[in-house]
Amino acid sequence: MTPRPSRPVRALASALAVGTLLTTAACSDGHGGDAGGPDVVASPVAKEAGETREADTAKKSPTPTPTATAALTKAQAQTALITAAFLEDGWTQAKDADTWHSSLLTGKVDASAFTTDKSAAADCQRLIDGLYDEDLLGKPSGASALTGFTEGNSRLLYQVAAYSKDDLDKSLPWLKSLPTKCDQFTVNSSEGDRTVQVVAAPLPKGSDVRQAVTVTVQGSTGGTPVTLALDVAAVQVGPNAITVTNGGVDGVDHDSTGDAVLFGTQRLKDVLAGKSPAPSPSQFE
Repeated sequence: MTPRPSRPVRALASALAVGTLLTTAACSDGHGGDAGGPDVVASPVAKEAGETREADTAKKSPTPTPTATAALTKAQAQTALITAAFLEDGWTQAKDADTWHSSLLTGKVDASAFTTDKSAAADCQRLIDGLYDEDLLGKPSGASALTGFTEGNSRLLYQVAAYSKDDLDKSLPWLKSLPTKCDQFTVNSSEGDRTVQVVAAPLPKGSDVRQAVTVTVQGSTGGTPVTLALDVAAVQVGPNAITVTNGGVDGVDHDSTGDAVLFGTQRLKDVLAGKSPAPSPSQFE
C-alpha cells in the first residue's frame, strides 16, 4: 500500500511571559523621610543590625522545597486519556483495546547473533515481550488506564499510568538505547524467523523526558509475508507516564504519534494540576 503523504504535526500555541522583578530600596533618615527622595547611606551600626535581622529571618524561613508531582489516582488516570478529537484523520475509538496482541510480536530472540554484546539480546527480548504484553515500561505501581483507536489496518494504543519513579528513570533511558543495542536482530518463532529493526523516531519537543522508537517486524503469518511497523513513544511526568504504540501492516503515521504525545502530555499535566482538561486540542490555543 502506498504510504500516506506526511503532514506537519500540529503544535500547541503556548506562550511564556517573562517578567523582570525590580526591587527599589528606599532608606529613611529616621525622621519620616520621603521614600522617593535621594538615597541615604546607612551608618555601619544600622547596616550591621539590618544584616543580623536578615540572617535571623533566613534561619526562621528556610527556602521551601518544590512540590513533587504526585502519582495519578484511578479517576485521574481515566480522565487523562485522550479521545479521537485529539487525533487527525479518521481515527475511531475502539472498545476492545485491552485485548490487542499481535502474534508477530512473539518468539525468542536469537542471542547467537549478538557477538559483541550478549546482554543486548535480553534488551531486545524485553522489547518484544513488552510490546506484546503492553507493559513496555514495566508493571504500573499505581493507577492505570488505557484506550485505543483504529484507522483502517492501523491501531493506536494509548496508556496512562503511575509507576515507581525510580523504574521510570531507568525505563526511558533504556528505550533510548534500543536503536543502538537492537538496531537489527532475529526472532525465532513457530511460524519462522522474523527480522526486527529498531530506529529512533521523531517526537514533538518538550521539557519532559520523552523517547520514541520505530520498530519494524518482517515475517509471515499463516504463510503470508507481512511487515508490521510500530511507533513506540513514552513521556515521563514525575512518577507517571504516557505510552503510545501506533502502527500496523500498512505502515506508521508518525504525525498521529506526535499528536497523541503532544496533546496527551498537556492533558495529563492539567489533570495532575486539578484543572478540567480541554475537550479538544483547539482549547489549548
